[in-house]
Amino acid sequence: MLFKIIIFIHVYRRSIEKNVGRSTLLEDFRNSRLPNLTLHDLTEHIVEFSQDQHGSRFIQQKLERASDDEKQLVFNEIIGQAYQLMTDVFGNYVIQKFFEFGTPQQKQALAQTIRGSVLDLALQMYGCRVIQKALESISTEQQKEIVKELDGHVLKCVKDQNGNHVVQKCIECIEPSALQFIINAFQSQVQALSTHPYGCRVIQRILEHCNPEQTSSILQELHTHTEALVQDQYGNYVVQHVLEHGRPEDKTKIIMMVRGKVLALSQHKFASNVVERCITQAMRSERSMLIEEVCNYPDNALYTMMKDQYANYVVQKMIEVAESQQRKTLLLRIRPHVSSLRRFTYGKHILAKLDKYMNTGSKSATTAAASVTTSPSSSSSTTTAAPTTTSENVTSSSSTATGTTTISSINGCNNEPIDK
Repeated sequence: MLFKIIIFIHVYRRSIEKNVGRSTLLEDFRNSRLPNLTLHDLTEHIVEFSQDQHGSRFIQQKLERASDDEKQLVFNEIIGQAYQLMTDVFGNYVIQKFFEFGTPQQKQALAQTIRGSVLDLALQMYGCRVIQKALESISTEQQKEIVKELDGHVLKCVKDQNGNHVVQKCIECIEPSALQFIINAFQSQVQALSTHPYGCRVIQRILEHCNPEQTSSILQELHTHTEALVQDQYGNYVVQHVLEHGRPEDKTKIIMMVRGKVLALSQHKFASNVVERCITQAMRSERSMLIEEVCNYPDNALYTMMKDQYANYVVQKMIEVAESQQRKTLLLRIRPHVSSLRRFTYGKHILAKLDKYMNTGSKSATTAAASVTTSPSSSSSTTTAAPTTTSENVTSSSSTATGTTTISSINGCNNEPIDK
């Protein structure tokens, strides 16, 4: 009880101390005693209001509909305290709002206050947000002036929880010719940055926005380390990004690395994501090659994949995208394992996927399963957005009245529902 009283007194004192520094105007506003307050009423109190949670929100809302005179009134008071506000938990939002709704002259003047402090702001929790908003709002020439200040500090920013967002925004907003110093900083660092929680994001932005001459050196290093990257919790995202957005020749290099290793990589938490992406993004002949590799595995290897928590999604994806003859081969290879697959959570996912494709009336499915009819079921697979896969509840039903059977009856199993 005594401890609670002490805590209460401490909190109360801090509250009193904090309130002492507030003006009467701000106190009245916070206590809802000024319902019709305008920006003109805040003369000589703009900075104070900007650094208050409620005052900052009030100014932001007013700026969205403010006249040029009102904007200038606010601007005149904040320009001298711009850096202080940029690094303030509430003040930074007022500065951002000016970059969004201010006049061109006001935006230019605010951008000038950033000069000489770009690195410090980029590494600061609130300042980094201001830099990003500025880069979206200012002229090309001012963008180049700001980004120059990061030259020599690229890796420091990329590895920083705040700075990496600034580097990403630079890559998104500024023409590639002004970003060569970023590419140069990445030389011989691509593997290390691709396996970094922030660096992997920047690598992806480079691959999206920079020109082929700049990305070629990045891709060359990536291909040297592909096998290690696909098994990394962050590197696998970079490889998936190349598979989804890269040139055909770069996709092929990755797929050829995966070839011959589908079984091992499919059972890996992170690499299985890449194998799935290979299957969906490959050219027809490459996809056929990967599926054929699985079809040619001994029965026990395919069975291992089907009941594995990661590899089962690879098999599902193959069933989903395979052409008619290959799907038929897969179904025939899976059929002997139907009974035992029912005992495994992930094996049930395979049965659900089979049911789905048999229910579509596919010629290959009906050939393999001899006129199987089921109710539709859903399945899930891994995506680039997360390194792990999700699972689902799967149910299969039968209608004995019409003489139809479920996939589970192919091997003489009882027609009982498949529940996870």
